[in-house]
Amino acid sequence: MQVKRLRADVLAGLTTSFALVPECIAFALVAHLNPLMGLYGAFIICTLTALFGGRPGMVSGAAGSMAVVIVALVVQHGVQYLLATVLLGGLLMVAFGLLRLGKLVRMVPHSVMLGFVNGLAIIIALAQLEHFKDGEAWLSGNALYLMLGLVALTMAIVYLLPRLTRSVPPALVAILGVGLAVYLLGLPTRTLGDMAHIAGGLPAFALPDIPWNLDTLRIIAPYAVLMALVGLLETLLTLNLTDEITESRGYPDRECVTLGAANMVSGVFGGMGGCAMIGQTVINLSSGGRGRLSGVVAGVMILLFVLFLSPLIERIPLAALVGVMFVVSQQTFAWASLRVLNKVPRNDVLVIIAVTTITVFTDLATAVLCGIVIAALNFAWQHARELYAESHLQADGSKLYSLHGTLFFASTTAFLNLFDTANDPDRVTLDCRHLSFVDYSAIAALKTLRERYSKAGKHLRVLHLSERCKQLLKRSGVQHD
Repeated sequence: MQVKRLRADVLAGLTTSFALVPECIAFALVAHLNPLMGLYGAFIICTLTALFGGRPGMVSGAAGSMAVVIVALVVQHGVQYLLATVLLGGLLMVAFGLLRLGKLVRMVPHSVMLGFVNGLAIIIALAQLEHFKDGEAWLSGNALYLMLGLVALTMAIVYLLPRLTRSVPPALVAILGVGLAVYLLGLPTRTLGDMAHIAGGLPAFALPDIPWNLDTLRIIAPYAVLMALVGLLETLLTLNLTDEITESRGYPDRECVTLGAANMVSGVFGGMGGCAMIGQTVINLSSGGRGRLSGVVAGVMILLFVLFLSPLIERIPLAALVGVMFVVSQQTFAWASLRVLNKVPRNDVLVIIAVTTITVFTDLATAVLCGIVIAALNFAWQHARELYAESHLQADGSKLYSLHGTLFFASTTAFLNLFDTANDPDRVTLDCRHLSFVDYSAIAALKTLRERYSKAGKHLRVLHLSERCKQLLKRSGVQHD
């Protein structure tokens, strides 16, 4: 059983490495960097997070979300400032993990997760369309038909091979099979070598060649914070998705610390920054990769491609890699979210659609933040509406109000409107047995209510407060009996 597990991890890692190479090259070019910086970053970050991270089976590398963040920095200040930013961004990630803030990902609602997954699936698919261009012009004629045919053949192999055998990852067979067919038949289609030449040496240690002063810090700090935020978000959400797929539990704080350390190592060895990559993670998991070995193999293979195997790797048809990524996009998209659109609350539907759309047209951090804000506002609105009171006159002529619900900033107005200060008797009792005080707004509302009754010459008595509420009121100077 152990040998079978190791074999599955090795084959999954090999498959994932083929998918990592074009993505890392493309992201490096987007950021106006040498493609080798993307490959070095992928090797270092993928290997270290696989060895020491908190989520076996998850694949990290030079991600597109990180590349987009630092384009302006590279254009304005150059590569050395980027490397310093990667160092500082990695340090912030380490601090985030050491402070045990990884648990904050639990505050991300499921509807936001669905929107995140769907948005990234669309981005993965749209990114493949660039390979249907020759320069700035779209392919046409025989070149287009050949590209489409090879993509379709790749996808057919990936979908149909598991019906015959599951002993090898279908994506690996598809890439190698289509690549061999193109080579033997001499088909004129674009290959990985047309994107960039990946031959190189070992990454060398060197601190960024910049002035180490406050002026430099002012330049790189905003980019480092944004890079850390985007990288942590994508990593923690991908970790949650991996937990769901594998039905196991990862360790987000450990993953944050390891990812930060890996980014710092990448920065001093001339590599890009990176984070978890959902597309490559799905490839790894669907190919059978569950252990740390799969990520290690993927990372080490990238270095071997650069050092020794570049002539062979550069012959892989782009059509084969595009076909695999189209399948990944289809498998990543949460199709179940479409089937439940008419079954879940409309507010959740709004969150799913909003996060998906914002992810596609802006960036992940903005999308997730907007989704959380929408979900939080909806949560506050729903809880504010649940506040209600039962009232009746007592035998002694006083009036008893028994409140149910949560008193916080969004429900204070409704709370005050529940009382008829002008027409109530001289003695009023407020029973808080079923009322929760959440924030200072709740305390201020109670204080306002007491003042209203006091101005009307009436006495308000408050009963059955929890010990926590009593402490809050005592610190605020509000009497409760």
